[in-house]
Amino acid sequence: MATIYDLKPAFQRLLRGPSDALARAGVTANQVTLSALLLSCAAGLLLYLFPLESLALALVPVVLFLRMALNAIDGMLAREHDMKTRLGALLNELGDVVSDAVLYLPFAMIPGVPGRWVVLVVVTGILTEMAGVVSVQVGGSRRYDGPFGKSDRAFLFGLIALLLAAGVEPGLWLDVLLPSACALGVLTIVNRARGALSETG
Repeated sequence: MATIYDLKPAFQRLLRGPSDALARAGVTANQVTLSALLLSCAAGLLLYLFPLESLALALVPVVLFLRMALNAIDGMLAREHDMKTRLGALLNELGDVVSDAVLYLPFAMIPGVPGRWVVLVVVTGILTEMAGVVSVQVGGSRRYDGPFGKSDRAFLFGLIALLLAAGVEPGLWLDVLLPSACALGVLTIVNRARGALSETG
C-alpha cells in the first residue's frame, strides 16, 4: 500500500549535494543520526515544558522536516560513502523509535488532546517499526509496507501541531483522527508481517 515513504528516493536526490558536502567535511553517518535524535529530544522537551505555547507547537513540523532530511542523509552517507557500521544500524532503528516517542508523547500533555490515544498511536508506531525489523530476523528484508509508516506518523503529528498552533481547539477531529491512526497502524503491522512471511515462505 502507498505511503509517504515512497517519496524518499526523490527527497534523497535533492539532498545529495548536502550529503556529499558533509562527507567531505568528515561528518559521519552516526553523527547525523545522533543529531536527529538530539533535535527530536530537544523539541519534545520544549513541548512537554510548554504544552500551551504556540511556538513550541509550531516548531514540531519544522523539526520533523529537518529530522526527515537528516534521516535521509545518514542513510546516503552510510551507503554512498562507505560508512555502514553495525552501530549505525542499531542507532538508526533505535533512534527513530526513541525520537518518535519523545516528540509525540508530549502531545498528551496538551489540554483537550485525548492523551490515551496519543499514547496508543506511539505504541502502535513502535510495534510497526518492530514488525519491519523482525522481518530481517526471519530472513527477509527490512519491511516498509504502508499504509501508516514513520513518515505518515510524522505528517499526522506535524499537521496536528500546526492546527493547534494556529488556534484550532482540540475536539472531535482529534477523537476521530487519532483512533483512525491507530487502526491504520495495526493494518500496517499486519501488512509488514504478511510481507515478511510471503518473502521468506
